[in-house]
Amino acid sequence: MSVLAQTDQKGKSILAAVSKKYGAYTTLKTSFSYYIDNPQANIKQTVTGVLYTQPKTNKYYISMKDQDMISDGKNQWTYLKADKEVQLNDVDVSSKSMNPAKIFTIYEKGFKYLYTGDVKEGGKLYHVVDLTPTDPKQSFFKVRLTIDRQTKLIKRALIFDKNGSRYTYTITSFTPNPKVPASFFTFDAAKHPGVEVVDLR
Repeated sequence: MSVLAQTDQKGKSILAAVSKKYGAYTTLKTSFSYYIDNPQANIKQTVTGVLYTQPKTNKYYISMKDQDMISDGKNQWTYLKADKEVQLNDVDVSSKSMNPAKIFTIYEKGFKYLYTGDVKEGGKLYHVVDLTPTDPKQSFFKVRLTIDRQTKLIKRALIFDKNGSRYTYTITSFTPNPKVPASFFTFDAAKHPGVEVVDLR
C-alpha cells in the first residue's frame, strides 16, 4: 500500500508541475499528429494539424486538411472544407467531450492518476502517467500521458477507448503565447464566400 501511495503522489506532483507550466501561458500554438487505430472498422489513419488554444477560456482553433474546428468558448464551428459547409453547435463542456485542445487540461478533474515510470525517446526522458476516469460511463477507460521530464510539457496523449480503439495525439512543435487577435477564435463567414453555415444549436 505504501508503494501505491508513493506512486500516486509522484503522479500528482508531475501533473502539478505540468499545470504550473501551462498555467503561465495565455495562448498556446502546437503542431500535432492524430493517429486513429480502430480495429473494428479496420481503420489506421494519421491526421496532422495545427492547434491554437486558450485553455483557461476553452477557446481553440484547430486546422486540419479536411476540416477546421473553432470555438469561442460558447459556440463551436466545424468547417467541412470539401462540402463548403460550417456546422454551428453549442460547445460541449461535459467531461465526455474530447478534442486536441483538451489534452492540456484533461487531467485537472475527473481522473485518478498513476505514475508508471520513465521512458527514453530520441535521447530524451519522459514521465508516463496513466489517468483513469472516475466516471464509469466514459467511453474510454484510460488516458496515458507522456510528459517531457525536463520541460514539463506534454508530448503525447494516448486514449484507450472501451470499444478497442486507440487515439494518439502527439505534439510535434510548441510555441507559447503567439499573438492572435480576439476575433481569431470565431468563424468569419465573410472571409469564406459560398460557404453555408448550418446552425444546429
